[in-house]
Amino acid sequence: MRTIELTYPHTLILEELPETVAAIGFFDGIHKGHQKVIQTAVSKAKERKMESAVITFHPHPSVVLKKDAPHVRYITPLREKQEILQQLGVNRLYVITFNKELASLEPQQFIDHFIIGLKIKHLVAGFDFSYGHKGQGNMERIKNQTKGLFNYTTIGKVELDNEKVSSSRIRELLQNGELEKANYLLGRPLTIQGIVVEGDQRGRTIGYPTANLRVTPDTLLPKVGVYAVKVLYKNEVYEGMANLGYNPTFTDDRVEPSVEVNIFDYNNDLYGEELHVEWHKFIREEEKFNSVEELVNYIDNDEKCIRNYFCS
Repeated sequence: MRTIELTYPHTLILEELPETVAAIGFFDGIHKGHQKVIQTAVSKAKERKMESAVITFHPHPSVVLKKDAPHVRYITPLREKQEILQQLGVNRLYVITFNKELASLEPQQFIDHFIIGLKIKHLVAGFDFSYGHKGQGNMERIKNQTKGLFNYTTIGKVELDNEKVSSSRIRELLQNGELEKANYLLGRPLTIQGIVVEGDQRGRTIGYPTANLRVTPDTLLPKVGVYAVKVLYKNEVYEGMANLGYNPTFTDDRVEPSVEVNIFDYNNDLYGEELHVEWHKFIREEEKFNSVEELVNYIDNDEKCIRNYFCS
């Protein structure tokens, strides 16, 4: 998959671009609803013997449009989004810089520049996709802006268990520790990537060495606590447990939560290596223990619980 970063106005030459079927949206999480939009575009591209594309934006519009917006964390940061889209068979990814200039474009200007101007012959989007200044463009009005140069497909609301599948709902579930339901809406386990860095090395002294992960600041982390996880490393998959939190038994001054993973039956040095951690089940809240012995007893029980979970 080829990734092409664009800023308005882009300088791509129309005649040099392939005829393309594109899915458009922000697609944070690439959940089951997003997948239906993207897979529809990929399928239609194959039918028409065209290239498939995804048109997305970075950063999140709220970063630009809301003065008091907090730092945005993503269910799928851009790099992970790229990896998932490649797995879905997308040929090219257009990443459009979302800035004030882009936000001020009139709907027709946006369509002329980023749809017609990218040689998109068929556009696929969710029913709630909007574009142009103050979101004035939408999938009901787009028929007046095609200029007869492209067709489009609108994907209706995707529901599971009578509930709309949405990124905001998944965020809410992750913050509440409802990981398995969030994974159901995602259509895969939540995955977080990180580089193994040196930590306090306290885990070794209590019989549970951990890989301490440095994750990018824009990664959305689930609720603080202990989790059943799987670790993907060099094409191998390992079971393990992760503690996401502040280690209150040993310190009370940590500002940001740390991600520490104990990989079952693995003792090799991983410093500097990148791990992909799949989050499968929330086990319990993080607690402050009165002694190291009490902590170790809990960890022993966590390990038994998680091994049984993966065996069941």
